[in-house]
Parts: sequence; structure tokens; C-alpha cells
Amino acid sequence: MVVGFSVSGQALDNWRNWAKQAAIDADIDPTEVDWLLQEIAQLDAFSLRLNSFLGRSQIPLKLPLSELTQLWQRRLKERVPVQYLAGVTPWRNFSLKVSPSVLIPRPETELIIDFALKASQESLNPHLVSGNWVDLGTGSGAIAVGLAEIFPEGTIHAVDTSREALAIAQENAANLGFFSKIDFYHGSWWSPLINLKGKVSGMVSNPPYIPTGMLSQLQPEVRQHEPYLALDGGLDGLESIQYLIETAPDYLVSGGVWLIEMMAGQGEIVAQLLEDSPYYQGVKILPDLAGIERFALAYRC
Repeated sequence: MVVGFSVSGQALDNWRNWAKQAAIDADIDPTEVDWLLQEIAQLDAFSLRLNSFLGRSQIPLKLPLSELTQLWQRRLKERVPVQYLAGVTPWRNFSLKVSPSVLIPRPETELIIDFALKASQESLNPHLVSGNWVDLGTGSGAIAVGLAEIFPEGTIHAVDTSREALAIAQENAANLGFFSKIDFYHGSWWSPLINLKGKVSGMVSNPPYIPTGMLSQLQPEVRQHEPYLALDGGLDGLESIQYLIETAPDYLVSGGVWLIEMMAGQGEIVAQLLEDSPYYQGVKILPDLAGIERFALAYRC
């Protein structure tokens, strides 16, 4: 942690109490204050919960308290997501760099990595774990890094149309020790991966799936700050998903895994689209930890 400023425990507690009350007044979750302090100050959740930092004369900070106040004012007034303010977000066991160039990885997406591993183990093809795994629309690189961790013998390929997003994904891979395990490509979906036709063990993706007409109804944190490119799924929200259903069979090996995240309520139609295709079998709709149908899984025939 790079530090160059400090504040007393009492002064920080005063700031924390002000920030939490301001959050409540703005209808923002006050627990975000402690999340931000864990990133800006050398304090852990336990110290914050017990207030054990109060008696300390100096607590190192990444920036002056006045600048921290300015950051929090942006959260309150501009509804900037706290993850963008801190520049990082926790995801699985990683700390990932994020910016407005990338979608903030959600906790509910974490399960997609576990489902990918389980699907590889349950496939009739025993060689998937050491093959090529593709993360289409990698954004921050969260899924690519997760795949690199669970498939140490495989090769991960991460694709995004945004050069800014790719730069962040590459930085995350390097910071977490997976840079040599992941190949990064600039382009749309499969277009940079022509040489992998018929050679892909698994395709994992969190594509845009929100119907265009619903974008204006999203929370201001999402609507005003996260990249539309990563959100807009077309008229019915299924434009990208349908494309991936139609194109993936050219790339997947027999028994290869097709796995995506989708919006609540899309499960039935996505399952039907997969079952109507002659190229898939073993179609499953899988829930997240809240029991919401969040993921669609199928195997290449």
C-alpha cells in the first residue's frame, strides 16, 4: 500500500461517523464507508467493527482526509460507485483494478468459475482441463483470471472490443501472477480466435443481457457510470446470447462447455434456444447463491 498521509484514530472516527450519516441521508448503504476505508487506510474489517483504531495517534492513508471527503461527496452527489472511487473491487479471492472502462465484477458472477470447473469434470471429454478456455467480453479480466486459477494446465484466451478494458484486464492478470497464462485479444467475440476453431474446451462469458429499453431504469450508479457496451443486450436483451449460441459450435470441441451469465427471467428462453439447436446437449439453468436463475450451461455434442 502506497501511503504518504496519516490521521489520528479519533479524527478518522469523526469522519467515518459523518460519512455514514451522509450515506443514510442519501439513501446509500452506510457499510460502503468501511469498505472504502479498508482500501484507503491500513485498517481491516475487524478493526473497524470493534473501533479498535480509536486510540491510535497515526493511521496511514493513501490520500489526505480532505481528498477522501471529496471522493465521498462524489459518491453522494454523482452516485459514482464506491468501487470506481477506490479503483479496486474484491472478487472471489482476488483484488481487481476497475475503472469506468469496465463493468464492476459482481459477487453473483463469482459462481460462474465454480460451474466451469464442475462442468469440465462432468463432461464426457476428459481433456477439457488442459485445453483452451475462452472468456468473451473479458472486461476487467475477472473471469479470465478465475479460469487461469482453476485450470493451471489450460490456456486462457480473453477477448474484448475495448482497448481500455483490455489494458485493465492485462494489469489485473499481471498483478495476480497470471499474465503468462492468459492470451489477450482486441476484437469482437470470436473474431480474433479464428485459429481456435474446433479447439476450444470451454467458452465462458458474461455478455450484455439487459434489454435496451430497461437501461434507463437502472440504478444511477450503473446507468450513469458503467459502460453501456457491457450492459446493452439489444431489444430483448438476448442479442449477444443468441450470437454466442449460434457461433460457439464452430469453436468448441466435442463435450466442450458453453457457459454464460444472464438476467433473471431469461432462463426459460435461453434453455429453449439451446435445446432447439442440434449442436448442444445437457442443457442446464443454474442458480446463484440467492436462488435466482443466473447461468446457462450446455455441452457441445
